[in-house]
Amino acid sequence: MGGYAGDATPTANLLASTVDYLITNPNTVNASNFINLQKNVVYAEGHSIDLFCQGMVNFNLPYSNTIGLIIEKSEDWKIDILFNVINAIRAIYGGNIIDPVITDEPIYSRCIQNEVGAFVGTVDNPDVLFNASKELIQRGANAIAVTTNVQDLPSEMYAKHFRGEYPNPVGGVEAIISHLMMKKFQIPVAHAPLINIKDLDLVNNIVDARGAGEMASTSGLACVLVGLQKAPQIKVQPNNRIADIININNVLAVVIPATCLGGVPILQAQKYQIPVIAVRENHTILDVSQSKIQLNNVIEVNSYAEAAGIILAIKNGIHLESLSRPLVTLKP
Repeated sequence: MGGYAGDATPTANLLASTVDYLITNPNTVNASNFINLQKNVVYAEGHSIDLFCQGMVNFNLPYSNTIGLIIEKSEDWKIDILFNVINAIRAIYGGNIIDPVITDEPIYSRCIQNEVGAFVGTVDNPDVLFNASKELIQRGANAIAVTTNVQDLPSEMYAKHFRGEYPNPVGGVEAIISHLMMKKFQIPVAHAPLINIKDLDLVNNIVDARGAGEMASTSGLACVLVGLQKAPQIKVQPNNRIADIININNVLAVVIPATCLGGVPILQAQKYQIPVIAVRENHTILDVSQSKIQLNNVIEVNSYAEAAGIILAIKNGIHLESLSRPLVTLKP
């Protein structure tokens, strides 16, 4: 589940139906023109999730954010597409989006493949991002969307992605941009590709269903603007009204693919004795599993449907042992 274009959304919404709030990364639900967020899904950038899981910040859940948008310098026809997206979000979703900043020079965000085969990224001109962000914040923005032309994207890997053989290679550079800006400005940030690449050598123009949202959309921007509308603040902003506040002590469980147990949320769940539900059927290229890391708070399940049942049991105070047979009989 996940790794393509919003294909983990049904799973996220299932889990959200079992709890008061579900915290998830934007790439779980982002699908360019398409996004289907339950009202209790908290759309949180990865670095802010790490801070939250360490108990360093609360998530202040706003009624709404004022969104600033950074558009990388591009051809006029691309800019026109983006402004149609912006105006559609304002008209249909009621988003509060202030006049975007179009940069005077390129940002040069790039894809890089590391030694284990995963795609990460780099940004050549981060000061362009910083200066544009400062301008938007001075004008009242308390959440930032960034859309750039991602460079050095290998066309063959992207074609494999649309064939369903490989996760979206853009995710790594998107994480670099959002982490960088979140650390510096302490407000919600999300990135979207400026124009979705279509001129690929595809065996079939009907792509894998998991990536179809991207192929069916010209730009990746719409979902980000929708998601940022109510993205959590880690600092209370003067122009924000807060609907609710949550912190690490509210966390009932962490749900994760069974081979991804090495991240900050999982290790902090160990510290705070929060159950970690590890889903075996969600395969990844990583290999950090319970058999290798030996955590004492991991519950292994086969599917996300089973994970949802475990969460409901925990939420309702039902000890998991009582759901299995044989049930041990206590004796003096």
